[in-house]
Amino acid sequence: MKRTFTALLFGLLSLTSQLAHADIVDDAIGNIQQAINDAYNPNSNNRNSDDDRYDDSRRSSDSRQYDDRRRQLEDRRRQLDDRQRQLDEDRRRLEEDERRLEDDYDRR
Repeated sequence: MKRTFTALLFGLLSLTSQLAHADIVDDAIGNIQQAINDAYNPNSNNRNSDDDRYDDSRRSSDSRQYDDRRRQLEDRRRQLDDRQRQLDEDRRRLEEDERRLEDDYDRR
């Protein structure tokens, strides 16, 4: 009887220890998930004013970069439009010269 009691007690302790390990693992997974959510959730309520100031400065920097890049693209578009007008004008002159040449040749 003593051996059965000892075996039963040992089995019970081993089961409770596995359950305790499972709880620890479950808690660790929950903490990791919460940390990931906090890191990637921009609307988190756990942020402090340093984070807000950093985000504001980053947003204003991003906004300046966007505005600069936008101006560069607009300038480039204007330059391309000017070049296209010049090419169209050159093409018109070339076509006029070609017509004159043909007209002169047909008169002879």
